[in-house]
Amino acid sequence: MTYRVLARAYRSRTFDEVVGQEAIATTLKNAIRAGRVHHAYLFTGTRGVGKTSMARILAKALNCLEFEAATVEPCLHCDSCRLIAEGEDVDVIEIDGASNRGIDDIRALRNNATLRPSRSRFKVYIIDEVHALTKDAFNALLKTLEEPPPHVKFIFATTEPEKVLETIKSRCQRFDFRAINTEAIASHLAHVLEGEKIKADEDAVRRIARLANGSMRDGLSLMDKVLSYENEHVTVAILDEIIPPPHDELAAAVLDAVAGQDAAAALDALDKALQSGRTVDRFCDQLIDHVRTLMVLEVCGAESELVDVASSMRPAMAAQAEKFDGPSYVYMINLLEGLRRAVRTGGAGRALADAALIRLALTQQFTRLDDLIGALERGDTAASREKKKLTEPPAAVAITREKRSLPATKRAPRAATPPRSAPRSAPPLMSPPLSAPAGPEIPLSSQERDRVAADPLVQRVRDAVDGTLIDIRQVAGPKPDDTRVSPDGQDADEGLLDGLESPKHG
Repeated sequence: MTYRVLARAYRSRTFDEVVGQEAIATTLKNAIRAGRVHHAYLFTGTRGVGKTSMARILAKALNCLEFEAATVEPCLHCDSCRLIAEGEDVDVIEIDGASNRGIDDIRALRNNATLRPSRSRFKVYIIDEVHALTKDAFNALLKTLEEPPPHVKFIFATTEPEKVLETIKSRCQRFDFRAINTEAIASHLAHVLEGEKIKADEDAVRRIARLANGSMRDGLSLMDKVLSYENEHVTVAILDEIIPPPHDELAAAVLDAVAGQDAAAALDALDKALQSGRTVDRFCDQLIDHVRTLMVLEVCGAESELVDVASSMRPAMAAQAEKFDGPSYVYMINLLEGLRRAVRTGGAGRALADAALIRLALTQQFTRLDDLIGALERGDTAASREKKKLTEPPAAVAITREKRSLPATKRAPRAATPPRSAPRSAPPLMSPPLSAPAGPEIPLSSQERDRVAADPLVQRVRDAVDGTLIDIRQVAGPKPDDTRVSPDGQDADEGLLDGLESPKHG
């Protein structure tokens, strides 16, 4: 006997068996009861969410031979129900839009649509991936779609509704199929395992459900893979052997490391993600999606319906969301989006990803902005108060610092550094050090040395760096590029206060 994969063996057969799309199933049942079945439907949604299954259920409801009219509970046993379920009924024609996308294919469809069904009440055309039809094919279908024969029904299914012409959409009754939530997938997987008489740990079933990413077919396919390895008792340890952990677990590990400023742990989580078979750009997509979920939970609250998170997972994700604030999430999403684009266009994806995670983990930009602004304002206020206490800075003072371990008479030569110019309208409290004397030194009297040493600005700088004044010099004149101007218009580098050593700063 040929083995039937779980996705086919446990496919929904009636409206009541549909998982995750109960609202659509109820709408279609009410339409059948009221005799208001539309002549054309457009089912949209991602893969594996039940579009084709719902189309077959609707076809069975319309054509079940056990009833004299359309019914919401097809018998599932008559020839029509059985053949529709297998996709082989002569009056329910399933067409792959990607393979039959030309105008000639649609012309053949139009010609056949005029013929009455051989045994059923309706001739039903189910066109999967309808967005793949050419523009000419769509236009050829318009007239028939708008005014079809009374015995014809159209059901279109697509994963890319934006590619379907608006003129086609306007002639259809559209239903958007949502991604199936994790709890519903896990419940259905448990039902399947019960039917297969196989034991499984609840945590293992939930992990498979999370890996399905909203697709029931993907979940059943993963379960098929697991059962090929172990068909008696499915455990988390077995899953670790054959399938990768869910992306949300890896993304959570990365963000926990970032929150703890642990770059090594962040890189380790990235490595595990890549070893599981994910590409760098794919993991960027998943990480961005996870960050977005946390951002919404942090901004809108743990019970927000703007994110699709299982109720069992919300407490843990809400706790992680509190580790960052809204602006931090915006920053992370912008950085990760830039990384994603760079990875797709560059050749050093792994290096770029490593650098981005290190940047996130080691950057202290995650302080709340209101706290940071308050700290800056307090700092500015304190600085302004101190500035009022200072006298006008002397015109001939520049400061450098020496290592305490070096004697004053044998100081190591300073490396030449480009001078930094200060705004003339607001001279700095401490002038940048000169790279070398501008001219011959001029002897200073003891009174002049005492005057410079007692200057309030010199005292202020010495206290700020916890230093000791060890030398005072005066040179003949500054270099042209090193000219600085004091508030009274004199050159600020006429003298050099050299050798203020600091035990804290060196």
